[in-house]
Amino acid sequence: MSLSGPGPDPALLPIHDTPDLPRVLLMGDSISMGYTLPVRARLQGLANVHHPAENCGDTGRGLRRLEMWLGSSRWDVIYFNFGLHDLKYLDAAGHYVAPEVGTQVTTVYQYGRNLRELVSRLKSSGARLIFATTTPVPRGSPGRLAHSEGAYNEEARRVMRDLGILVDDLHRRIAADPMRFQLPHNVHLTPSGYDHLANAVAETVRVALSAGP
Repeated sequence: MSLSGPGPDPALLPIHDTPDLPRVLLMGDSISMGYTLPVRARLQGLANVHHPAENCGDTGRGLRRLEMWLGSSRWDVIYFNFGLHDLKYLDAAGHYVAPEVGTQVTTVYQYGRNLRELVSRLKSSGARLIFATTTPVPRGSPGRLAHSEGAYNEEARRVMRDLGILVDDLHRRIAADPMRFQLPHNVHLTPSGYDHLANAVAETVRVALSAGP
């Protein structure tokens, strides 16, 4: 569903590539969906910017569906993020619940293991890889413990440092002004927040593309 209303999110709709332009894959959850269209606009004429046709969810889902998302085409840059769905708490029926009565989708330890496997498989694509940190979890966010992203980001940075993967710190960009960039008691962002991230993502991708193969 779209973040802005019923029907498919426009960020998830397929695009037709402009021949001879590099191909970029933005892979992630609803935060990535929120900045996909403005990133695409900022890179118009420079790159074909894609997003998988679904919310990529947690790292476990990523491992199960990665080959489908990558497909058989060449990618020049893959910009990816997992985290907000790993740290959430669910009940036995898969519904969001308070942390004290639910089960966390992925522990920090397993998150690190999953990221290592994801990166290993992503490297086989030959694309330049960029990992984005998980944006803040404010108090009152359904099914999540406030500020729990800190431990996940720390683990992700350790993994990416070990594996030589560039990290784009989106967490820092939102945490700089949460009242402006983030909805209250919600992990999702304001239009200004998504636009702010789009500027950062587009610039990071542009630099990666200019670095060549």
